[in-house]
Formats: sequence, structure tokens, C-alpha cells
Amino acid sequence: MNFLLHTNKRYVPGLASLVLFTLFSCSPARYVPEGSYLLRKNHIQATEKKIPEDQLKSYVLQKPNKKLLGTRFYLFLYNLSNIEKERWPHGWLRKIGEEPVIYEPGLTKSSSGQLRQFLENKGYYQAKVKDTVVFQGRNAIASYSIQFNKPYRIRNITYSFEDTGLISRILPDTINSLLYKRAIFDKDELQKERARIETLMKEQGYYQFSKEYIFYNASLLPDEYAVDLTMNFKEFVEGQPDPRTKIKYHPRFIINNVFLNSNYTSITSKTATSEPQLSFDTTVHRHIHFLNTGKSNIRPDVLTDNNNIIPGEYYQLSKVNRTYRNLSELSIVRYTSITFTEKDTPISANRNKYLDAHIDLSQKKLQSYQTEIVGTNSAGDLGVRGNLFYQNLNLLRGAEVFNIKLTGAIESLRNYSGGNFKSMKEIGAESNIVFPKFFVPFRFEGFVQRYAPKTSVTVSFNYQSRPIYTRSVANASFSYKWNGSKFLTHSVWPIELNYVQIYEERSQFSFLDSISRTPSAYSFVDHVVNVARYSAELNKQAIGQSRDFIFTRFSIETAGNLVNLVTRDQFNRDEDATPYELFRVPYFQYLRSDVDFRYYNVIDRQNRFVYRLFIGAGYPYGNSTTMPYEKKYFSGGPNSIRAWSTRDLGPGSDTSRVSASFFPDKNGDIKLEANAEYRFKVFWKMEGAFFVDMGNVWNIRKDENKPGAEFNWSRFHKEIAVGSGFGARFDFSFFLLRLDFGIKLRNPAPSADGKNWIPVFRDFDLRDLHLRFGIGYPF
Repeated sequence: MNFLLHTNKRYVPGLASLVLFTLFSCSPARYVPEGSYLLRKNHIQATEKKIPEDQLKSYVLQKPNKKLLGTRFYLFLYNLSNIEKERWPHGWLRKIGEEPVIYEPGLTKSSSGQLRQFLENKGYYQAKVKDTVVFQGRNAIASYSIQFNKPYRIRNITYSFEDTGLISRILPDTINSLLYKRAIFDKDELQKERARIETLMKEQGYYQFSKEYIFYNASLLPDEYAVDLTMNFKEFVEGQPDPRTKIKYHPRFIINNVFLNSNYTSITSKTATSEPQLSFDTTVHRHIHFLNTGKSNIRPDVLTDNNNIIPGEYYQLSKVNRTYRNLSELSIVRYTSITFTEKDTPISANRNKYLDAHIDLSQKKLQSYQTEIVGTNSAGDLGVRGNLFYQNLNLLRGAEVFNIKLTGAIESLRNYSGGNFKSMKEIGAESNIVFPKFFVPFRFEGFVQRYAPKTSVTVSFNYQSRPIYTRSVANASFSYKWNGSKFLTHSVWPIELNYVQIYEERSQFSFLDSISRTPSAYSFVDHVVNVARYSAELNKQAIGQSRDFIFTRFSIETAGNLVNLVTRDQFNRDEDATPYELFRVPYFQYLRSDVDFRYYNVIDRQNRFVYRLFIGAGYPYGNSTTMPYEKKYFSGGPNSIRAWSTRDLGPGSDTSRVSASFFPDKNGDIKLEANAEYRFKVFWKMEGAFFVDMGNVWNIRKDENKPGAEFNWSRFHKEIAVGSGFGARFDFSFFLLRLDFGIKLRNPAPSADGKNWIPVFRDFDLRDLHLRFGIGYPF
């Protein structure tokens, strides 16, 4: 939606005065008792920057009131209320606000003690912490002065084993140890090393080994600021000692039987505590015992392909975790439980014991239907969309996901030159089936267990009627997807075929007439796009943890090469000849690649900065002089540069219009875009944001009808559009509603007097202000 905003400069001082009066008329100390003080700030003064200040502040027990944009906004809301009244809005203001934090001297002293203990744990045994407080009116500022002094460092590391059988497991791995000579004696690192060794041992069959079997002895040498460290390993606490050595050796565990219940319910929960053979009909498939409480609707081979816990092999924690991940990713599986029971047998001569594994799976509802009617808002163009979904989560008893989607939509498109509206109509259907394995002519041994691959087959048809063109798009694709690691996902489309048909209705096609003699015309004739592409996605977000992370998506695709090898005639075609055809229509040939990088800088649970950089380029060659319309890049809109409408930016500094009936439909072969956004909690379910967007799209080849549209190294930086603004988001858990108000700051197409920066050389008007509506975060 676009709003006309007329700003009269005479009213600006008065408006600013009103805002300031509202913000500061309520004293922050309004509800601070007489003789008490409001804690305004905690200040850390450190002689050196050896430990991040935020980490030090986390040990200060009393925190001042939270701030929003540098103001104690939540305290301000609380102070707006009358604490003697409960009716609205007073109770509501206190609920969303924050009561004043009253300075308490005892907590300041305790905080100093906490900081000293923390610094000792980090190796700074001679550190000094001094607290002071300064009173300013009704406010208190607590300061903590920290002098680190010289840290203690590890001089020697020795190992002591009660169980000598662990020596050959531990000592060869010390090259990977987190502890080393001259390292600061950090107790956190000592605990991390215990956890690392526990994982190491569980990877080698030591199911019952835990970090509790490891303890340290540390001898402090104050004169040398050094520590002699001994890592001790206890013997096993159960069973009888070896009669010869008198040592209780830690046993290694071998997987004995694997019992799998694919239809787990609370009634069948005794599988982990009783003899399964007595309670269930049991069948064995590839050495796995399947417990049947009725007819299983998942084929055994699908479950064994995703299982990494194999009878006869030593227990490995990574294989257990991989099995849990693989089975949980099967669409029909709602819940996965993996437990182990020890066999009541003595330790063998080679110190082995045996485990039975119990895998219980509960299933989701097999089929589901869903209908929805939703309002749409594409860059201010309002409409309605109806969808009908059908899903089957186990179509062929192999955890295959089968989806059918029928959709219909109508949307009003605003004419940007005449101001009138026309409609966009769309109907479509899509069918998709996803198999939890690879369909290839050869077998990948162990690949399914390690990488949880999927094969997807999709067919779709979409009919679109827009004011400037009417077309249909038929698509068929075959793709693979697999997990490269915990954070990395790969996708490959070896075959993707698109058939685009343009319907010529000359009464509506002034747009096509206007581009008939340009390279863009090739995108608006019947054509085929035969694509092969690859995509990789790296997402290092740790769910439930407030820490920085990155997200990166890389993709590359090529089209027409295989078809060109079959259809071309090198001796009978010159450069200006009619393009080669497939199915009696031209096909496109091009190379396209892009990368989308995002960095999420988490300040705390209330505040974060998000940065995004997108770079993409496509190059037509061979049988094509331009990229297909549906593969070109565009900019602007609610998830891009929000001060411009979708497809209303660029290419380059071009200002041409395709016709008098202008609807935004700009695109290009190259795209550069950068975004920065500050997100913060406000209250209740509301969040706020300030953002800056910049970028543009360009053509890769020169077009005489679009001056300034082609990419040029010497001037592209002068054609960067800049927009800024602010937004509100409402997080309802299952979806996020977003409103962003974008303001143009720099237009890549200069004005009549050659100026680009809008605030400097002219006032804002209707064309510079845009309200964007969206679902979810923009990135």
C-alpha cells in the first residue's frame, strides 16, 4: 500500500515537542520509595579486554531496567499506570511494562564476589574486584573495577589411570585435547575436556563411561603463576574386579539384538522392560527384530535403511544420534525413542558386554485435507487466494509423502501511470511425491544411514492472466536432497523441464508490441527451459540458543546444453538464424548462479542485528540472447528493497516505460542487494525494526531501448538504490505478521536535474513512501 504524506515543516517543531513532553513527563523514579535509588547502570571498568564485557556483566546479580533504543521504555510504560488502580489500562501497562529496579547495596557486594570467583575459574587467581556506587539525584550507578593481573598457566599435564585398559584409548588422542602446556588454567576448559573424552569413549563402545569417571588434581605454584595438572581416570564402579589385576575394567558394549516397534503406543510401551518375544509377533529383517502389534503400514526395508544400530557392532553414540535423526525425518513418524538394556551376562575375557536396543516409533495421521482462503498483498496490490491441499504421508508404505495442491487467485494491479486498476488472475495445480531414498541405477552402501537422502518428483501447471501478458507454465522436475552434515544440506535437480506458452490477444498486448524488437521479446514467445541445477544450504542456527549464527545458500544452474548437443547443426546455422527448437518451440541456453549470505548478530534475547548480502548473475549464450523471463532477477518488494514496489526497480539507471499502461515489471540478469536490520522486542507479541536496504538489477547486454540498463564496472556503484524505514511485527508463534514502512533515500535513476539523493535535493512525495505487508521475516 502506498500512502501520500504531505509534511508541513511548520508543524515539525511542535510535533517534536509533543513527543518529548510525552516521553519525559513521567519521572523514571516515580514509584521509587523515598530514601531509595533507581539502579540506572552497571559499569565494568577492566584494565584489559581479556574477557568480553557482556560475559562479565552476566555475573552482576542486579540488572537495571531494560532499554529500548536507548530509553527505559518498559519502565516508562509502568510509570504511566496508577499502581492503586487495577482496571484497564493501568493493570495492562504494568503487565507489559517493568517495575523500577531499586538499588540494593548487598547485591552489589555479592556481585563483586561472583566476579572474583568467575575470574578465578578463568585462571586469574590474583584478580582484584572493587565496587563503588555513585548517586545522581534519585539514580544509582554501580561500577565494578577489575584488575586481572597475571593468569596461572598449565606447566605440566600428567595422566593417571586406575583402569589401565583405558590408556590405549586416551593417550593416542591427546593431540586433540583442549588442554596443553602454557594454556591459561581455565576451569571451563577442564569441564569441556571431560565432556570431549566422554564422547570419545562412547564412540568406541564404552556405553557406560561418563565424565564422572574423570577428575583433576591441580598443584598451584604461586611464585611461577603455574599449575601442575593431573587428569585421573577412575576404574569401573560395577561388577567384580579382575582376579589377576584386581582392577574393575570398563567394559565395551556390543549390540546384541535390535527390537523395532513401528507402531508404538502407551499400551506397547513395555517393549523396553519385558521380553519382546513374549508380547509381540516378531519378524526378522536384515537382523532387526520387528515387533508387530498388527499389520505394519511401513515397509521394513525403509526402516532398516535408516537404522545405524547394527547387531554385532560396538556401540557408537554417533550412530545412535544418526538413527534418531534419520527415523525422525521420516514424514510418517511423529515420535522416536531409542533406549538400551544391558544383557545380564558377565564381562567376557576381552572385557565386552552386550546391549539390546529398543527403537519405538509412533506415527502421525496418514492422510490430511486442508482448505484455506487468504488475503494477499503483493507490494500493495490486494487480492484473495484459495488453496486446497491433500497430503498422504505413507503413500506406498515406504514413508513417501504425496502432495496435491490446487490454487486459484485474483489480485488487483495498480497502473502506475494512469492510477486505474486491472486484475491478475491465476489458477494452478501441483502434484509432488517425495521418497526417503535415492533413485539411482546403482546402490549407495550406507549412504541412506549417513545422509538421509530424499528423491522428489514434481509436476505442475499454472495459468496466469496479467494486464501485460497471459501465459501458462507447465513444469516437471526430478530432484535429490541429502544432509551433508548437521548444518549443511545439498539439493540436485538433474532434470527440470519448463514449457511456457504465451497466449496472443492483441487487444491487450501493447506490452508485447513494445518489446517486439528487443532481446526481451524472446522471453514472451512459446519456449522450453531444460534446467540442471545444484543448491547448497548452510544454516548454523542452534535452536533454543541465543548466539550468533550464519545462513548461506548457494545455487548454480545451467539450461539447454544437453538439448543443444542433440539438436544443433553446426554447418547450417549462422549467428542470426532462427534458434534451435525442442518440441517445435525454441529452448533457452544459459548459466545462472547466486549466493545469499546472512549473519544474525544476537545481542540478547531482546535485541539483534541481521545482515544480508545477495549476489546473482545469469548469462545467456548459444541458442539464447536473453534469459527467460521467469529466471531473471528482480528487486523491490516486502522481502527485498522495501522502499520500491516489486519489480519496480532498475534495471540500472533506466527510466523507460514499456507502454503507457505501465505496470511494474522490471528485471535483469545481474542482481546485487544488501540489507541491514535492527530487530527488538517491544511488548506482548509486538516487535519493532529499523532497516536499510540497497541494491539494484542490471542487464548483462546493452539494449538501445533501455539506456543505462546494462551493467558497467565504472558506474554500477552510482546506480545503487538506497531505502530505509521502520517496521512492526506481531509474533503469534505459528506465524509472524509484518508491516514495514519504506522510504526512498536514493534513486538510481537521476531526476531531471541529475540528482539522486532524495532528502538532499527534493522533498518526499507519494512515490517515495511505501507500506509493505508480509508474512514472516524478510530474511
